[in-house]
Amino acid sequence: MNDNSSAVILMNLGSPDSTDVKDVQRYLNQFLMDERVIDKPYLIRSLLVKGIIVPTRAKNSAEAYRKVWTEDGSPLIVISKRLQQEVQKNFELPVELVMRYQNPSSTYVLDKLHKENPQLKEIILLPLYPHYAMSSYETAIEDIKLVHKKKKYTFVLKAIKPFYNNEQYIYALSESIRPYLQNDYDKILFSYHGLPERHIRKSDITGTHCLQINRCCHIDSPAHKFCYRHQTITTTELITKALNIPQEKVEQTYQSRLGRDPWLLPSTQKRLPQLPGEGIKRLLVVCPAFVSDCLETLEEIAMQARETFLSAGGESFEFIPCMNTQPLWVQTVTNWIKDYFNGDTTMLFQ
Repeated sequence: MNDNSSAVILMNLGSPDSTDVKDVQRYLNQFLMDERVIDKPYLIRSLLVKGIIVPTRAKNSAEAYRKVWTEDGSPLIVISKRLQQEVQKNFELPVELVMRYQNPSSTYVLDKLHKENPQLKEIILLPLYPHYAMSSYETAIEDIKLVHKKKKYTFVLKAIKPFYNNEQYIYALSESIRPYLQNDYDKILFSYHGLPERHIRKSDITGTHCLQINRCCHIDSPAHKFCYRHQTITTTELITKALNIPQEKVEQTYQSRLGRDPWLLPSTQKRLPQLPGEGIKRLLVVCPAFVSDCLETLEEIAMQARETFLSAGGESFEFIPCMNTQPLWVQTVTNWIKDYFNGDTTMLFQ
């Protein structure tokens, strides 16, 4: 593992380069013009994004980013870099970081690795997405594969599969939640990033299972390999079991809705003001779709969701941070990489 023939790339979503409106516009344009994010024909997507969404959202998005921006920059970038640095301490082979949108880009990092490691034979990709979705895991992998093909690199790319049900991931996530369960609470809300229902149907390789039969997420199917909804439900169930949380104290919702098309339900934003009226006064919220805190956790949940819940009559709201650079999470990522180089290929996406 120290002969410069292998490297590791951690992959995450990305952020604007700054909170300036122009930088946010640039980021939103790249993000939303991705055909795996807004999966409309190009001309329709371009009209929606460049003509409507970005001009109307960029200023508000810039203000939201300013609320969570740190001295070192975007929380997502800063935390992801720190994770990369902590993992790098455990290896002599290079561990790099790629952001799907903005910087550091796939092109920049692959060029860097190629130049600095002329004997490079393989790169292990580790998308920091626990669950498969065409707008997260899939687009990250396909983007770097496209760059790899265009540049005609001779080294190969191998990807770690979504780890939503991986025993080490479940343990690390459970232990990050456990301290927050020591105080009295009425419910813990598992709030996952939302998706349009059409994304779930598009990813269904059978064409007949997802969102088409009762209890589709609990009936075994090849579709589950690519089904975000099934995978989020599985994560919630495994965490609930690992922490022995009473079922009546658990609820799962989906946040960050965009547009008018049907999205996965129930909606975090709609459930929050309803909960106090149902006797839920003390709320915990965790966001397992993210391993690194970002705008969607720090601003949308820790700020906006808190205000919504408390304004509706809630008494206490506690946001459980992502695993970020917690030692157990760093060790988990390290273990996956070591396991691969020790001959365990079960974590590869095949």
